[in-house]
Amino acid sequence: MHDTHRFATNCIHAGQSPDPSTGAIMTPVYFTSTFVQASPGVFKDGYDYARSKNPTRTALEANLAALEGGTHGFAFSSGLVAMDCVLHLLRAGDHVVLSDDVYGGTFRQLDKVFRHLNLTTTRVDMTKLDEIAKAIRPETRLVWLETPSNPMLKVIDIAGVRKVVDAAKIGPSPAADATLGPLGTPLGTTLGRPMLVVDNTFASPYLQNPLAHGADVVMHSCTKYIGGHSDLVAGAIATKTAALAEKIGYAQNAVGAVPGAMDCFLMLRSTKTLHLRMQRHCENAMKIAQWLEKHPKIDKVIYPGLTSHPQHELAKKQMRAFGGMISCVVKGGLEPSRKVLERTKLFSLAESLGGVESLIEHPAIMTHASIPPAARAVLGIADGLIRLSVGCEDVDDLIADLDSALR
Repeated sequence: MHDTHRFATNCIHAGQSPDPSTGAIMTPVYFTSTFVQASPGVFKDGYDYARSKNPTRTALEANLAALEGGTHGFAFSSGLVAMDCVLHLLRAGDHVVLSDDVYGGTFRQLDKVFRHLNLTTTRVDMTKLDEIAKAIRPETRLVWLETPSNPMLKVIDIAGVRKVVDAAKIGPSPAADATLGPLGTPLGTTLGRPMLVVDNTFASPYLQNPLAHGADVVMHSCTKYIGGHSDLVAGAIATKTAALAEKIGYAQNAVGAVPGAMDCFLMLRSTKTLHLRMQRHCENAMKIAQWLEKHPKIDKVIYPGLTSHPQHELAKKQMRAFGGMISCVVKGGLEPSRKVLERTKLFSLAESLGGVESLIEHPAIMTHASIPPAARAVLGIADGLIRLSVGCEDVDDLIADLDSALR
């Protein structure tokens, strides 16, 4: 279906057909842990055990793949588990090039979990393509980036990074180990170059499709815009590379951190309105960013839709619109910014983002506390920096709320 229909239509229909047994227009929630077999090892449509496959999840995975322009989709119980699945494709001794400005949990997983498994990481400013090229080593097997990034909203040229990856000189992979199944074939053998993964959480599939720009894998925390209602935790991966899909599917089943049927149903409910919600998020955020830029108590506003943003022209080229996330610096540092966060009423003080309700948070204290203070300073994550997830409320009410808190 996604080969012939446009994005809004795919939001509502891709991966979903009326239930053949009843004609129900909504995909049923299949609350079952196992499936009856006609004979030992003979089961219908590949359904034997719900960790491996569930009809509600099958519909969701097909829907998400279509929205990203992929051929294979995979759903997980959180965004970090989706990341974990990708990292399970690597081997001890492999090297990862990571964009310097990423979600704190992404940094923590590489720095505190997989480092003990002898994965090494180099963080670079990926707005400078030459820095990526310098960071790639013979043992580099993965380049991982976010665009727009969290929380500084850097916009990275995905197609440009792919050119750097294609030109990379990497060393030979260790010999394959057939006893490991698809994971036994090293990435260097599979691709002949580092794998390019884009975390598309901030943009959502509505604003950009990294696979179309050269990414091998696109990843989401579906807790954010895809879920969109602050009521579930989930993650997703999409690809259009069959060899990678086989590896990802194998790891997904082997590790087993998949979402339950109800969470899959909730995500299918949510993707039906993704295009509508994203339009409002973007419209509201643009008006608020323009208003903040003129406010006397704001030092700096970071939003890809503003001409003051250093990658504004790239954002216009790479994204369909500019998103619902704004970062800004309150004059005076920590205490004034803390007071703003304590005094908003419509902007709720909470972690996460992407829901229909507006949220406000303090990266240095909350989402990026796991990043050392010196590293935060280099990235520009100042004590006065606040991050806004602009929701779908009336924009004039949101501006009034911010104005009251700033005053």
